[in-house]
Amino acid sequence: MDKNISAVPKPRAEVIRPEITRLPKLTFFRRVYRFFILGLIRMAVRSLARCEVKGLKNIPRQDPALMVSNHLGDADLIVGLAYSPVPLEFISKAELHDFPILGKLMDAYGAIWVHRGQPDRGALRAVFEGFKEGRMVAIAPEGRESVTGSLEEGTGGAAYLALKAGVPVVPVTFTGTENWRIYGNLKGFRRTEVTVTVGAPFRLPPLPDRRTAVERGTETIMRTLAEQLPVEYRGKYQLEIEDDSASSRQ
Repeated sequence: MDKNISAVPKPRAEVIRPEITRLPKLTFFRRVYRFFILGLIRMAVRSLARCEVKGLKNIPRQDPALMVSNHLGDADLIVGLAYSPVPLEFISKAELHDFPILGKLMDAYGAIWVHRGQPDRGALRAVFEGFKEGRMVAIAPEGRESVTGSLEEGTGGAAYLALKAGVPVVPVTFTGTENWRIYGNLKGFRRTEVTVTVGAPFRLPPLPDRRTAVERGTETIMRTLAEQLPVEYRGKYQLEIEDDSASSRQ
């Protein structure tokens, strides 16, 4: 892969539609819909993939939390929903809202639509409301599906949410969910080997300077994800881990 591909700017929403951004209400219809759609997702994942899942006990069963994960491909969310032992709210790019069929399905489930690269106050309010109601919210701190196949530099949104709300961060990592791998195996009628690892929850320490707190919090989140991943998935954070290891040996 081109070494310069990681320099591609992070996505930025060109059209702002505040009317679509809200915390989904847990109506009777939505609860029933989620029950059936999650059942279908679980059957599909177990039929089409061989998943090794570790650390599910680390997911809080009642208290609000922010789930953070790497983002390799379309299957990340599907696999995450299939194995999460608690109801999961997820943040998704607003561009998918009008995507044929998929957008309707996601909206019926209740995605929290966010306008990437923009100061989306509506999305922030929705997430904070979710935390107040005790919900688990999932976000990919890289801000997009990886264009390198490994961890990219994290954006500050996840750290800001965790610090502002004072909720624990639950690190989840995937391997084997790259689009080329998943779709290639589907075409060949092969099951894909996938791993899901849930690390221990942790809290980000607040600092007097919010900008510094977010920067350090983002680094902590991304380093934690990197340490849960095999070397080939760590991306830019592998060098930092190697440097720290070398320093500790001196």
